[in-house]
This record gives sequence, C-alpha cells and structure tokens, in this order.
Amino acid sequence: MAIAEPVTDLDERYSEPGARPTPWAEAVERLTTAEVFWLSTVLPDGGPHVTPLLSVWVDGAPHFTTGAQERKARNLAGNARVALTTGTDALGHGLDVVVRGTARRVTDDAALAAVAAAYPEKYGSDWTFTARDGALHHPDGGAALAFRVEPETVFGFRKGTYSQTRWRF
Repeated sequence: MAIAEPVTDLDERYSEPGARPTPWAEAVERLTTAEVFWLSTVLPDGGPHVTPLLSVWVDGAPHFTTGAQERKARNLAGNARVALTTGTDALGHGLDVVVRGTARRVTDDAALAAVAAAYPEKYGSDWTFTARDGALHHPDGGAALAFRVEPETVFGFRKGTYSQTRWRF
C-alpha cells in the first residue's frame, strides 16, 4: 500500500531566510538510496534503544528486518513507535531525514517477496532472502522478521542553506 503525498511545511524558525521546503521527492530519493539507517525504539523501561541497520524503500515506505529475538524486535512487540533516521555526517551539505511512525510487521508472503527482492537489488547478493511462512529466510538458514514503517511525520534537515521541512501524512 503506497502512502499518499504528504502535506509539506517549512519551519521558518529553523530555516535560513529565503530557504525553501525540500521537495518530498528528494526525501524519498534519500530514503531510497541511503545505505545505513539508525532505528530508535523504546526499551521496556521506557528508555531509548538506537541501532544501525539496513532499510529498503518498497511500496511507498521504508522497510527493515530483524531477528525475532533481537532487542529491537522485542522492543517493537511492546511499543511499535519508532524513528528511522538517515543522512550524512557532513555539516555543510546534504539532507538528513527522520521518519517518525509505527513499525508494522509484514507477514503477507507477496508483500515479503517485494521486500526480499529489494534487498539484493540495493545491497548485493549477500542480502538474498526467500519469502515464506510470514518471514524472510536467508540461504544460511537464518530467518528475519520484516517491518514496514508507516510514516506519520517525516523531517528533512537541509545543510548548506539550512532548512527544516516537515511532511505530515
């Protein structure tokens, strides 16, 4: 299910004079091509848990995988609210993007097949999966749960000519 075109706002409080909102298409391009992301979840005690991971853009939203017993999977079982972040480590140029929303487990084998196809296309043959039985299976025998982040609010932080764009869904 593709997401609708969001409402776009420039937050002038955090933007240089004359800055313009970043187009949504540019944020999608960043979310599609970035290799490393940071996922923030909520620990059972309410504290933050942040971990780097890979993400693929499928059917209008970011997706990621995790083992069923990994900390992030256990966190999501208790609280599915997340922030998924990517960007650059440069101060003078680039675009950082933060997706805030809810991580929903993908269990439909057809939807999982689309996610499975996106991983080797983006990251290479080490990331080959087969979709079956509600999970992604790696040739080495490991299985992963797949999650789709349903965006609620996305922030774009432009560097160079500094601006903050917010997209609401």
